[in-house]
Amino acid sequence: MIHVKFAGKIVFVGFGSIGQGVLPLILRHIGTASDRITIVTAEDSGRAEAEHFGVKFHKSALTRENYRQVLEPLLDAGDFLLNLSVDVSSIALVQLARERGALYLDTCIEPWAGGYTDSTASVDTRSNYTMRLQALALRDGAKKTPTAVLTHGANPGLVSHLVKQALLNIAKDTGVDAGAPSSRESWAKLAQTLGIKVIHIAERDTQITNVPKVANEFVNTWSVDGFVSEGAQPAELGWGTHEKHFPADGGRHTVGSGCAIYLNRPGASTRVRTWTPKAGHFHGFLITHSEAISLADYYTVMDGDRVAYRPTSHYAYHPSDNAVLSVHEFAGNNWRLQDHKRIMLNEITSGIDELGVLLAGHKKNAYWYGSQLSIEEARKLAPFNSATSLQVTSAALSGMIWAMENPHRGIVEPDDMEFERPLEICMPYLGRVVGKYTDWTPLLQRGELFAEDLDTSDPWQFKNIRVV
Repeated sequence: MIHVKFAGKIVFVGFGSIGQGVLPLILRHIGTASDRITIVTAEDSGRAEAEHFGVKFHKSALTRENYRQVLEPLLDAGDFLLNLSVDVSSIALVQLARERGALYLDTCIEPWAGGYTDSTASVDTRSNYTMRLQALALRDGAKKTPTAVLTHGANPGLVSHLVKQALLNIAKDTGVDAGAPSSRESWAKLAQTLGIKVIHIAERDTQITNVPKVANEFVNTWSVDGFVSEGAQPAELGWGTHEKHFPADGGRHTVGSGCAIYLNRPGASTRVRTWTPKAGHFHGFLITHSEAISLADYYTVMDGDRVAYRPTSHYAYHPSDNAVLSVHEFAGNNWRLQDHKRIMLNEITSGIDELGVLLAGHKKNAYWYGSQLSIEEARKLAPFNSATSLQVTSAALSGMIWAMENPHRGIVEPDDMEFERPLEICMPYLGRVVGKYTDWTPLLQRGELFAEDLDTSDPWQFKNIRVV
């Protein structure tokens, strides 16, 4: 059962729903004693679970002023810093882990508290694009440092590996010789050859509960604080070379590769059209995520200084119905969080989380590849997990194991990793993993009741995908 033996200590920062869900997986698959694991968290939530597994639990809210004082005595060379927190700077923790000679993994890039919701800051500086550039800047002159895996949960994270497998599947099914792509350039060339115009991270969560949401309460199947933080950020997407209509509320970045754009509106107020096999077509929130930016960057083909090819990429998320109601109330309160928060877990009665990647524009139109995991399956597979959290926790586990097996790779994003090993570790925890072709396009049944301003020359333009 153990995938890797690890001699070092493991230090958690943050122990919310994802931390509580990944702990039993770590103890199951990584050969380390529970007394070599320490949890540092700002809240008492999870104390009982930590005590159940015999893990040390320290309640301490990390700040700019105290994080070194708290963490340095806990970290030595060869240890692992697992960052599952909100409101704690990922960049600060990456730097600290490097100094201490420790491995590192997080599931998203976080600033210090208030960094994403600072009303005095410009929209572009509150973007994931900017935070990603700042994190990747730490690579300079540090290629052989201890491995630090950025943004490796379900999405961002797992979905980057699903994209690579989906590309190979499409190549096989359309008679294209994919060869054996291993570099960024070869993967990008394959996507270009296949004609991929759009990559959606298409997710529909249908989990329901026998404890309905009440007024002034935000209910979700994973971190409320994490969802609220990214939902209040500007909507962001990778911007493809096939696009003809730049959004009226769109903005471009003046630094970096320019692979992504932002909209002058919160992601939680922006909807896009997408498709998954079980749900069919639906409207999802255009929530900013690092993979929307990294995928567009990774799959760019250059012709000298000119961008010859780049796909449009973005997240399209329909959360659980209770979470949709919560977002509606959150928006109506001018993006001020409700007084009460609840993460659905034991009270979930049924439903699945259908999470995958939709690659479109190729010879067979569109192909979705991903996980259809039910709450019943999740409960059988691992304790303290919902269908949503298990997709994240198994991916975090796989990223940790990959880092332990590749300990001197410096700072890496999921797209930089060899995809087979993380997928191998995740697969037993993803329920049904399916690939499905579809004739659906965002033009289907459009303009029947009301006239719409559509561009039928190419159905996969963002103009047609966005719900205005």
